[in-house]
Amino acid sequence: MPADVVDLIMQDHREVERLFEELKENPDKRPNLLPVLTTLLTAHSRAEEAEVYPVAASEAGEKEEVSHSQQEHVEADQLLAKLAKTDPASADFDKALQNLVDAVTHHVEEEETKVLPGMRSNLSDQRRAELGEAFVASRKQHLGEQPGDMTREQLAQQAANADISGTSGLSKDELQKKLQSEAES
Repeated sequence: MPADVVDLIMQDHREVERLFEELKENPDKRPNLLPVLTTLLTAHSRAEEAEVYPVAASEAGEKEEVSHSQQEHVEADQLLAKLAKTDPASADFDKALQNLVDAVTHHVEEEETKVLPGMRSNLSDQRRAELGEAFVASRKQHLGEQPGDMTREQLAQQAANADISGTSGLSKDELQKKLQSEAES
């Protein structure tokens, strides 16, 4: 039987935590580790947004938690983009890294105590396995994307996940600004 989506998400969370520790403890490895972190975190987020969050909201009864989680993804994308543009040897890097670590750690704690337990209890083993397959395929498809590399359709999915209405007629730029504004509020 394919892997449970909840287990897969948690495995990614542990890997991101490991990468955070490496980045903090080994400044000389930052130039090589930063692209790995950026790639993993971006692909993980896009796969959750495309495959997991819509199901968690509609089938697992986690609509409010998914909306909040989606807004945290938008914030993490902004922080990740800032970190990716910061010279790993500069003093600003530590602050940018800590801001990202704090935001992602908060998000992971909430997701693992609210959204994922709801999915585990409200979705069948078979449904979680199906989602696991979809999550892995989507994550693979999004490998190599960077924060900000988003299509209008991906932004529209983020808006739907965040339960933001009135976005259907917005341009890509307008949609991105609306998502950022909602994430900041």
